[in-house]
Amino acid sequence: MKKSRDRKPKRGSVAPAGSGKNLIRGRFARARLPEVEAFTASLPFDRRLFRHDILGSIAHARMLAKVGLLTPAELGAIISGLEQIRVEIESGSFKFDIADEDIHLAIERRLIAIAGAPGLKLHTARSRNDQVALDLRLFLRDEIAAVIELIEHLRRSLIAVAKRHVETIMPGYTHMQRAQPITLAHHLLAYIEMLSRDRERFEQTAARMSVMPLGAGALAATTLPLDRRMVARELGFKSVTANSLDAVADRDFAVDFLSASALTAVHLSRMCEEIILWTTAEFGFALLPDEFSTGSSMMPQKKNPDLLELIRGKTGRVIGDLVAMLTVLKGLPLAYNSDLQEDKERVFDALDTLKPALDLTAKFWPALIFEPARMKAAAGGFALATDLAEYLVSRGMAFREAHEIVGAIVREAIGAGKSLEDLSVADLRRHSTTFGDDASNLLRAENSVAARTIEGGPAPSTVRRRLKELERR
Repeated sequence: MKKSRDRKPKRGSVAPAGSGKNLIRGRFARARLPEVEAFTASLPFDRRLFRHDILGSIAHARMLAKVGLLTPAELGAIISGLEQIRVEIESGSFKFDIADEDIHLAIERRLIAIAGAPGLKLHTARSRNDQVALDLRLFLRDEIAAVIELIEHLRRSLIAVAKRHVETIMPGYTHMQRAQPITLAHHLLAYIEMLSRDRERFEQTAARMSVMPLGAGALAATTLPLDRRMVARELGFKSVTANSLDAVADRDFAVDFLSASALTAVHLSRMCEEIILWTTAEFGFALLPDEFSTGSSMMPQKKNPDLLELIRGKTGRVIGDLVAMLTVLKGLPLAYNSDLQEDKERVFDALDTLKPALDLTAKFWPALIFEPARMKAAAGGFALATDLAEYLVSRGMAFREAHEIVGAIVREAIGAGKSLEDLSVADLRRHSTTFGDDASNLLRAENSVAARTIEGGPAPSTVRRRLKELERR
Protein backbone atom coordinates (compact mmCIF):
# COMPACT_ATOMS: atom_id res chain seq x y z
CA MET A 1 0.00 0.00 0.00
CA LYS A 2 1.38 3.44 -0.96
CA LYS A 3 2.56 5.48 2.01
CA SER A 4 0.71 8.66 2.92
CA ARG A 5 3.49 10.92 1.69
CA ASP A 6 2.87 9.65 -1.85
CA ARG A 7 -0.86 10.29 -1.83
CA LYS A 8 -2.15 12.97 -4.15
CA PRO A 9 -3.33 16.04 -2.20
CA LYS A 10 -6.85 17.21 -2.72
CA ARG A 11 -7.33 20.02 -5.20
CA GLY A 12 -6.74 23.35 -3.50
CA SER A 13 -4.60 21.86 -0.70
CA VAL A 14 -0.87 22.19 -0.09
CA ALA A 15 1.11 19.07 -0.91
CA PRO A 16 2.25 17.21 2.21
CA ALA A 17 5.86 17.51 3.33
CA GLY A 18 8.13 14.95 1.73
CA SER A 19 5.93 14.33 -1.32
CA GLY A 20 7.34 14.37 -4.83
CA LYS A 21 5.36 17.52 -5.56
CA ASN A 22 6.57 19.40 -2.55
CA LEU A 23 10.19 19.20 -3.69
CA ILE A 24 9.58 22.09 -6.08
CA ARG A 25 6.12 23.50 -5.17
CA GLY A 26 6.86 25.45 -2.04
CA ARG A 27 5.86 28.64 -3.82
CA PHE A 28 2.40 27.28 -4.70
CA ALA A 29 -0.69 27.22 -2.48
CA ARG A 30 -2.65 24.74 -4.58
CA ALA A 31 -1.82 21.47 -6.28
CA ARG A 32 -1.75 21.23 -10.04
CA LEU A 33 -4.71 19.88 -11.92
CA PRO A 34 -4.30 16.15 -12.63
CA GLU A 35 -4.69 16.75 -16.35
CA VAL A 36 -1.90 19.34 -16.24
CA GLU A 37 0.30 16.82 -14.45
CA ALA A 38 -0.40 14.20 -17.09
CA PHE A 39 0.27 16.57 -20.00
CA THR A 40 3.50 18.08 -18.67
CA ALA A 41 5.10 14.99 -17.15
CA SER A 42 8.04 13.42 -18.96
CA LEU A 43 8.35 10.54 -16.50
CA PRO A 44 6.54 8.03 -18.75
CA PHE A 45 9.40 8.23 -21.26
CA ASP A 46 12.42 9.79 -19.55
CA ARG A 47 12.58 7.06 -16.91
CA ARG A 48 14.97 5.23 -19.23
CA LEU A 49 17.58 7.83 -18.24
CA PHE A 50 17.64 6.52 -14.66
CA ARG A 51 21.09 4.90 -14.79
CA HIS A 52 22.66 8.05 -16.20
CA ASP A 53 20.80 10.25 -13.73
CA ILE A 54 22.13 8.17 -10.87
CA LEU A 55 25.64 8.16 -12.35
CA GLY A 56 25.61 11.95 -12.64
CA SER A 57 24.16 12.35 -9.16
CA ILE A 58 26.87 10.23 -7.58
CA ALA A 59 29.58 12.28 -9.31
CA HIS A 60 27.85 15.49 -8.20
CA ALA A 61 27.60 14.25 -4.60
CA ARG A 62 31.28 13.33 -4.49
CA MET A 63 32.17 16.79 -5.73
CA LEU A 64 29.93 18.40 -3.09
CA ALA A 65 31.75 16.40 -0.42
CA LYS A 66 35.13 17.42 -1.81
CA VAL A 67 34.29 21.14 -1.61
CA GLY A 68 32.84 20.77 1.88
CA LEU A 69 29.13 20.98 1.12
CA LEU A 70 28.53 17.38 2.26
CA THR A 71 30.07 15.45 5.13
CA PRO A 72 31.58 12.00 4.46
CA ALA A 73 28.64 10.44 6.29
CA GLU A 74 26.14 12.35 4.18
CA LEU A 75 27.97 11.34 1.02
CA GLY A 76 27.88 7.70 2.06
CA ALA A 77 24.15 7.84 2.73
CA ILE A 78 23.46 9.48 -0.61
CA ILE A 79 25.54 7.03 -2.64
CA SER A 80 24.07 4.05 -0.80
CA GLY A 81 20.56 5.38 -1.39
CA LEU A 82 21.17 6.01 -5.08
CA GLU A 83 22.57 2.50 -5.57
CA GLN A 84 19.49 1.08 -3.84
CA ILE A 85 17.26 3.11 -6.17
CA ARG A 86 19.12 1.77 -9.20
CA VAL A 87 18.49 -1.80 -8.01
CA GLU A 88 14.83 -1.03 -7.34
CA ILE A 89 14.27 0.42 -10.82
CA GLU A 90 16.12 -2.42 -12.52
CA SER A 91 14.13 -5.01 -10.57
CA GLY A 92 10.81 -3.29 -11.24
CA SER A 93 10.01 -2.66 -7.58
CA PHE A 94 10.40 1.12 -7.78
CA LYS A 95 7.08 2.94 -7.43
CA PHE A 96 6.79 5.66 -10.03
CA ASP A 97 4.35 8.52 -9.43
CA ILE A 98 3.28 10.86 -12.22
CA ALA A 99 3.35 13.68 -9.66
CA ASP A 100 7.14 13.46 -9.74
CA GLU A 101 7.02 14.91 -13.26
CA ASP A 102 10.31 13.40 -14.41
CA ILE A 103 12.94 10.79 -13.57
CA HIS A 104 15.07 13.39 -11.75
CA LEU A 105 12.41 14.23 -9.16
CA ALA A 106 11.33 10.60 -8.91
CA ILE A 107 14.84 9.54 -7.91
CA GLU A 108 15.30 12.51 -5.58
CA ARG A 109 11.96 11.88 -3.86
CA ARG A 110 12.89 8.24 -3.25
CA LEU A 111 16.38 9.19 -2.08
CA ILE A 112 14.94 11.48 0.57
CA ALA A 113 12.69 8.64 1.72
CA ILE A 114 15.70 6.29 2.00
CA ALA A 115 18.50 8.59 3.19
CA GLY A 116 16.51 11.22 5.07
CA ALA A 117 18.18 14.60 5.63
CA PRO A 118 21.29 13.91 3.49
CA GLY A 119 18.99 13.33 0.53
CA LEU A 120 17.70 16.87 0.83
CA LYS A 121 21.23 18.14 0.10
CA LEU A 122 21.86 16.31 -3.19
CA HIS A 123 20.31 19.01 -5.33
CA THR A 124 22.64 21.66 -3.92
CA ALA A 125 23.93 23.95 -6.72
CA ARG A 126 22.08 21.91 -9.33
CA SER A 127 19.00 22.53 -11.48
CA ARG A 128 16.99 20.06 -13.47
CA ASN A 129 18.05 22.20 -16.44
CA ASP A 130 21.73 21.29 -16.22
CA GLN A 131 20.88 17.86 -14.81
CA VAL A 132 18.86 16.75 -17.82
CA ALA A 133 21.47 18.18 -20.18
CA LEU A 134 24.03 15.99 -18.43
CA ASP A 135 21.83 12.90 -18.38
CA LEU A 136 21.03 13.08 -22.08
CA ARG A 137 24.70 13.48 -22.98
CA LEU A 138 25.64 10.49 -20.83
CA PHE A 139 22.81 8.44 -22.31
CA LEU A 140 23.68 9.32 -25.89
CA ARG A 141 27.36 8.60 -25.31
CA ASP A 142 26.49 5.01 -24.42
CA GLU A 143 23.93 4.66 -27.18
CA ILE A 144 26.22 6.08 -29.85
CA ALA A 145 28.80 3.47 -28.89
CA ALA A 146 26.12 0.81 -29.37
CA VAL A 147 25.08 2.26 -32.74
CA ILE A 148 28.70 2.33 -33.92
CA GLU A 149 29.08 -1.34 -33.01
CA LEU A 150 25.92 -2.17 -34.99
CA ILE A 151 27.30 -0.26 -37.98
CA GLU A 152 30.53 -2.23 -37.67
CA HIS A 153 28.55 -5.47 -37.53
CA LEU A 154 26.79 -4.54 -40.76
CA ARG A 155 30.09 -3.53 -42.40
CA ARG A 156 31.64 -6.88 -41.43
CA SER A 157 28.58 -8.67 -42.80
CA LEU A 158 28.91 -6.87 -46.13
CA ILE A 159 32.65 -7.55 -46.28
CA ALA A 160 32.01 -11.27 -45.78
CA VAL A 161 29.46 -11.33 -48.61
CA ALA A 162 31.72 -9.25 -50.86
CA LYS A 163 34.61 -11.68 -50.39
CA ARG A 164 32.45 -14.42 -51.88
CA HIS A 165 31.53 -12.33 -54.92
CA VAL A 166 34.73 -10.59 -56.04
CA GLU A 167 34.28 -12.00 -59.54
CA THR A 168 30.49 -12.09 -59.71
CA ILE A 169 29.68 -9.88 -62.71
CA MET A 170 26.62 -7.67 -62.62
CA PRO A 171 25.45 -4.54 -64.39
CA GLY A 172 26.00 -1.16 -62.83
CA TYR A 173 23.21 1.36 -63.34
CA THR A 174 22.71 5.04 -63.91
CA HIS A 175 19.19 6.49 -64.20
CA MET A 176 17.99 2.93 -63.46
CA GLN A 177 19.29 1.91 -66.89
CA ARG A 178 22.07 -0.63 -67.41
CA ALA A 179 25.30 1.28 -67.76
CA GLN A 180 28.58 -0.67 -67.40
CA PRO A 181 29.66 -4.02 -66.01
CA ILE A 182 30.87 -4.12 -62.40
CA THR A 183 31.05 -6.83 -59.77
CA LEU A 184 28.72 -7.55 -56.89
CA ALA A 185 31.64 -7.09 -54.48
CA HIS A 186 32.29 -3.62 -55.88
CA HIS A 187 28.61 -2.77 -55.45
CA LEU A 188 28.70 -3.90 -51.83
CA LEU A 189 31.86 -1.91 -51.22
CA ALA A 190 29.90 1.23 -52.10
CA TYR A 191 27.60 0.51 -49.17
CA ILE A 192 30.61 -0.10 -46.95
CA GLU A 193 31.90 3.35 -47.84
CA MET A 194 28.52 4.85 -46.87
CA LEU A 195 28.62 3.04 -43.55
CA SER A 196 32.19 4.19 -42.93
CA ARG A 197 31.02 7.77 -43.23
CA ASP A 198 28.09 6.98 -40.95
CA ARG A 199 30.47 5.69 -38.31
CA GLU A 200 32.62 8.79 -38.68
CA ARG A 201 29.61 11.06 -38.19
CA PHE A 202 28.59 9.28 -34.99
CA GLU A 203 32.16 9.45 -33.72
CA GLN A 204 32.26 13.17 -34.43
CA THR A 205 28.94 13.61 -32.64
CA ALA A 206 30.30 11.80 -29.59
CA ALA A 207 33.45 13.93 -29.64
CA ARG A 208 31.53 17.21 -29.82
CA MET A 209 29.18 15.99 -27.10
CA SER A 210 31.99 15.36 -24.61
CA VAL A 211 31.43 18.67 -22.80
CA MET A 212 30.09 18.58 -19.24
CA PRO A 213 27.16 20.98 -18.53
CA LEU A 214 26.61 20.32 -14.81
CA GLY A 215 27.32 23.41 -12.75
CA ALA A 216 25.47 25.73 -15.09
CA GLY A 217 22.51 25.59 -12.72
CA ALA A 218 19.21 26.86 -14.06
CA LEU A 219 21.00 29.33 -16.36
CA ALA A 220 23.43 31.47 -14.32
CA ALA A 221 25.62 28.93 -12.49
CA THR A 222 25.90 29.25 -8.71
CA THR A 223 27.62 31.21 -5.94
CA LEU A 224 28.74 27.97 -4.28
CA PRO A 225 32.35 26.75 -4.77
CA LEU A 226 31.84 23.84 -7.16
CA ASP A 227 34.62 21.85 -8.82
CA ARG A 228 33.12 21.26 -12.25
CA ARG A 229 36.26 19.75 -13.67
CA MET A 230 36.28 17.08 -11.00
CA VAL A 231 32.79 16.00 -12.11
CA ALA A 232 33.88 16.09 -15.75
CA ARG A 233 36.88 13.86 -15.02
CA GLU A 234 34.81 11.38 -13.03
CA LEU A 235 32.20 11.12 -15.78
CA GLY A 236 34.74 10.95 -18.61
CA PHE A 237 34.07 14.31 -20.28
CA LYS A 238 36.92 16.09 -22.05
CA SER A 239 35.94 19.58 -20.92
CA VAL A 240 33.22 21.66 -19.25
CA THR A 241 30.81 24.06 -20.90
CA ALA A 242 32.12 27.63 -21.16
CA ASN A 243 28.78 29.43 -20.94
CA SER A 244 26.02 28.60 -18.48
CA LEU A 245 23.24 29.85 -20.77
CA ASP A 246 24.43 27.71 -23.65
CA ALA A 247 24.96 24.73 -21.35
CA VAL A 248 21.26 24.39 -20.51
CA ALA A 249 19.85 25.58 -23.86
CA ASP A 250 22.12 23.58 -26.17
CA ARG A 251 20.64 20.59 -27.96
CA ASP A 252 22.98 20.72 -30.93
CA PHE A 253 24.36 17.37 -29.83
CA ALA A 254 20.86 15.85 -30.11
CA VAL A 255 20.50 17.34 -33.59
CA ASP A 256 23.94 15.96 -34.50
CA PHE A 257 22.84 12.53 -33.35
CA LEU A 258 19.51 12.71 -35.18
CA SER A 259 21.18 13.97 -38.33
CA ALA A 260 23.67 11.08 -38.31
CA SER A 261 20.81 8.68 -37.57
CA ALA A 262 18.67 10.02 -40.40
CA LEU A 263 21.46 9.66 -42.95
CA THR A 264 22.31 6.16 -41.75
CA ALA A 265 18.64 5.23 -42.06
CA VAL A 266 18.61 6.65 -45.59
CA HIS A 267 21.58 4.42 -46.44
CA LEU A 268 19.75 1.39 -45.09
CA SER A 269 16.69 2.38 -47.08
CA ARG A 270 18.72 2.56 -50.29
CA MET A 271 20.11 -0.91 -49.61
CA CYS A 272 16.64 -2.27 -49.01
CA GLU A 273 15.27 -0.67 -52.17
CA GLU A 274 17.96 -2.31 -54.29
CA ILE A 275 17.43 -5.72 -52.73
CA ILE A 276 13.69 -5.36 -53.33
CA LEU A 277 14.42 -4.64 -56.99
CA TRP A 278 16.97 -7.44 -57.30
CA THR A 279 14.53 -10.01 -55.91
CA THR A 280 11.72 -9.18 -58.34
CA ALA A 281 11.07 -11.60 -61.17
CA GLU A 282 11.94 -8.78 -63.57
CA PHE A 283 15.50 -8.52 -62.22
CA GLY A 284 15.99 -12.02 -60.84
CA PHE A 285 19.39 -11.20 -59.35
CA ALA A 286 18.60 -12.75 -55.97
CA LEU A 287 16.06 -14.79 -54.04
CA LEU A 288 14.51 -13.73 -50.76
CA PRO A 289 15.46 -16.02 -47.86
CA ASP A 290 12.43 -17.63 -46.26
CA GLU A 291 13.38 -16.63 -42.73
CA PHE A 292 13.24 -12.93 -43.64
CA SER A 293 10.12 -13.02 -45.81
CA THR A 294 6.37 -13.00 -45.35
CA GLY A 295 3.50 -14.46 -47.32
CA SER A 296 0.26 -13.10 -48.66
CA SER A 297 -3.06 -13.62 -46.90
CA MET A 298 -4.71 -14.21 -50.28
CA MET A 299 -2.07 -15.24 -52.84
CA PRO A 300 -0.36 -18.50 -51.83
CA GLN A 301 2.55 -18.08 -54.26
CA LYS A 302 3.78 -14.79 -52.82
CA LYS A 303 7.04 -14.21 -50.97
CA ASN A 304 7.15 -10.60 -49.86
CA PRO A 305 10.08 -8.44 -48.66
CA ASP A 306 8.10 -6.91 -45.78
CA LEU A 307 11.19 -6.51 -43.58
CA LEU A 308 12.99 -4.50 -46.26
CA GLU A 309 9.90 -2.42 -46.97
CA LEU A 310 9.45 -1.60 -43.30
CA ILE A 311 13.09 -0.56 -42.90
CA ARG A 312 12.61 1.63 -45.96
CA GLY A 313 9.37 3.02 -44.56
CA LYS A 314 10.67 3.59 -41.03
CA THR A 315 13.40 5.79 -42.46
CA GLY A 316 10.68 8.43 -42.65
CA ARG A 317 10.30 8.24 -38.86
CA VAL A 318 13.97 8.96 -38.26
CA ILE A 319 13.98 11.82 -40.75
CA GLY A 320 10.85 13.09 -39.01
CA ASP A 321 12.59 12.96 -35.63
CA LEU A 322 15.34 15.20 -36.99
CA VAL A 323 12.89 17.67 -38.51
CA ALA A 324 10.81 17.71 -35.31
CA MET A 325 13.88 18.48 -33.19
CA LEU A 326 14.98 21.29 -35.50
CA THR A 327 11.45 22.68 -35.43
CA VAL A 328 11.42 22.68 -31.62
CA LEU A 329 14.70 24.57 -31.50
CA LYS A 330 14.14 27.13 -34.24
CA GLY A 331 12.09 29.58 -32.17
CA LEU A 332 13.50 29.13 -28.68
CA PRO A 333 15.04 32.09 -26.84
CA LEU A 334 17.78 31.45 -24.28
CA ALA A 335 17.99 29.75 -21.91
CA TYR A 336 15.94 26.68 -20.92
CA ASN A 337 12.34 26.24 -22.10
CA SER A 338 10.10 23.25 -21.52
CA ASP A 339 9.88 22.75 -25.27
CA LEU A 340 13.24 21.01 -24.84
CA GLN A 341 11.42 18.18 -23.08
CA GLU A 342 10.57 17.03 -26.61
CA ASP A 343 14.22 16.19 -27.28
CA LYS A 344 14.13 12.86 -25.48
CA GLU A 345 11.19 11.33 -27.34
CA ARG A 346 12.80 12.26 -30.64
CA VAL A 347 16.13 10.73 -29.61
CA PHE A 348 14.51 7.63 -28.15
CA ASP A 349 12.33 7.05 -31.21
CA ALA A 350 15.29 7.39 -33.58
CA LEU A 351 17.32 4.94 -31.52
CA ASP A 352 14.49 2.45 -31.22
CA THR A 353 14.03 2.55 -34.99
CA LEU A 354 17.65 2.61 -36.15
CA LYS A 355 19.21 -0.01 -33.90
CA PRO A 356 16.99 -2.96 -34.88
CA ALA A 357 17.15 -1.89 -38.53
CA LEU A 358 20.95 -2.05 -38.45
CA ASP A 359 20.90 -5.39 -36.67
CA LEU A 360 18.39 -7.00 -39.02
CA THR A 361 20.10 -5.69 -42.16
CA ALA A 362 23.39 -7.19 -40.98
CA LYS A 363 21.68 -10.55 -40.51
CA PHE A 364 19.85 -10.33 -43.82
CA TRP A 365 22.79 -9.87 -46.23
CA PRO A 366 24.50 -13.25 -45.61
CA ALA A 367 21.16 -15.03 -46.05
CA LEU A 368 20.39 -13.43 -49.42
CA ILE A 369 20.64 -15.98 -52.26
CA PHE A 370 22.27 -14.49 -55.37
CA GLU A 371 21.86 -15.67 -58.98
CA PRO A 372 25.29 -15.00 -60.59
CA ALA A 373 24.34 -16.34 -64.03
CA ARG A 374 21.33 -14.03 -64.26
CA MET A 375 23.41 -11.10 -63.08
CA LYS A 376 26.17 -11.73 -65.61
CA ALA A 377 23.69 -12.09 -68.46
CA ALA A 378 22.24 -8.71 -67.58
CA ALA A 379 25.71 -7.14 -67.68
CA GLY A 380 26.06 -7.80 -71.41
CA GLY A 381 24.09 -6.21 -74.20
CA PHE A 382 25.25 -2.66 -74.80
CA ALA A 383 26.94 -2.12 -71.42
CA LEU A 384 30.32 -2.57 -73.14
CA ALA A 385 29.93 0.44 -75.43
CA THR A 386 32.16 2.65 -73.30
CA ASP A 387 34.94 0.06 -73.54
CA LEU A 388 34.82 0.30 -77.33
CA ALA A 389 35.05 4.10 -77.16
CA GLU A 390 37.96 4.00 -74.74
CA TYR A 391 39.73 1.46 -76.95
CA LEU A 392 39.64 4.00 -79.78
CA VAL A 393 40.83 6.77 -77.43
CA SER A 394 43.76 4.62 -76.33
CA ARG A 395 44.80 4.54 -79.98
CA GLY A 396 44.83 8.30 -80.36
CA MET A 397 41.25 9.15 -81.33
CA ALA A 398 39.48 12.10 -79.68
CA PHE A 399 36.85 10.91 -77.22
CA ARG A 400 33.97 12.79 -78.87
CA GLU A 401 34.80 11.21 -82.21
CA ALA A 402 35.03 7.78 -80.59
CA HIS A 403 31.72 8.41 -78.83
CA GLU A 404 30.05 9.19 -82.15
CA ILE A 405 31.46 6.09 -83.85
CA VAL A 406 30.42 3.71 -81.09
CA GLY A 407 26.99 5.34 -80.92
CA ALA A 408 26.57 4.47 -84.61
CA ILE A 409 27.67 0.89 -83.92
CA VAL A 410 25.07 0.57 -81.16
CA ARG A 411 22.36 2.04 -83.38
CA GLU A 412 23.16 -0.41 -86.17
CA ALA A 413 23.23 -3.40 -83.79
CA ILE A 414 19.84 -2.47 -82.34
CA GLY A 415 18.43 -2.20 -85.86
CA ALA A 416 19.76 -5.66 -86.66
CA GLY A 417 18.43 -7.15 -83.42
CA LYS A 418 21.93 -7.87 -82.15
CA SER A 419 23.91 -7.06 -79.01
CA LEU A 420 27.52 -5.91 -79.01
CA GLU A 421 28.69 -9.41 -78.11
CA ASP A 422 27.21 -10.62 -81.41
CA LEU A 423 29.43 -8.34 -83.48
CA SER A 424 32.66 -9.45 -85.14
CA VAL A 425 35.83 -7.41 -85.49
CA ALA A 426 34.88 -6.97 -89.14
CA ASP A 427 31.61 -5.38 -88.07
CA LEU A 428 33.52 -2.97 -85.88
CA ARG A 429 36.09 -2.13 -88.57
CA ARG A 430 33.32 -1.08 -90.95
CA HIS A 431 32.85 1.89 -88.62
CA SER A 432 36.53 2.52 -87.88
CA THR A 433 39.71 0.88 -89.11
CA THR A 434 41.29 1.81 -85.78
CA PHE A 435 39.75 -1.35 -84.34
CA GLY A 436 42.34 -4.14 -84.32
CA ASP A 437 42.00 -7.89 -83.96
CA ASP A 438 42.28 -7.53 -80.17
CA ALA A 439 39.04 -5.53 -80.11
CA SER A 440 37.10 -8.78 -79.78
CA ASN A 441 38.39 -9.05 -76.21
CA LEU A 442 36.37 -5.95 -75.39
CA LEU A 443 33.11 -7.72 -75.97
CA ARG A 444 33.19 -9.80 -72.79
CA ALA A 445 31.96 -8.34 -69.51
CA GLU A 446 34.59 -10.06 -67.36
CA ASN A 447 37.38 -8.55 -69.48
CA SER A 448 35.83 -5.12 -69.15
CA VAL A 449 35.72 -5.37 -65.36
CA ALA A 450 39.22 -6.86 -65.06
CA ALA A 451 40.68 -3.93 -67.03
CA ARG A 452 39.33 -1.33 -64.59
CA THR A 453 42.24 -1.53 -62.17
CA ILE A 454 42.33 2.17 -61.36
CA GLU A 455 42.20 2.89 -57.63
CA GLY A 456 38.57 2.74 -56.56
CA GLY A 457 37.59 0.73 -59.64
CA PRO A 458 35.72 -2.59 -59.87
CA ALA A 459 38.53 -4.87 -61.08
CA PRO A 460 38.72 -8.00 -58.91
CA SER A 461 42.38 -7.27 -58.16
CA THR A 462 41.50 -3.78 -56.94
CA VAL A 463 38.53 -5.00 -54.94
CA ARG A 464 40.61 -7.69 -53.21
CA ARG A 465 43.14 -5.08 -52.13
CA ARG A 466 40.38 -2.89 -50.75
CA LEU A 467 38.80 -5.78 -48.86
CA LYS A 468 42.17 -6.58 -47.26
CA GLU A 469 42.53 -2.95 -46.21
CA LEU A 470 39.08 -3.01 -44.62
CA GLU A 471 39.78 -6.25 -42.79
CA ARG A 472 43.08 -4.89 -41.42
CA ARG A 473 41.22 -1.88 -40.02
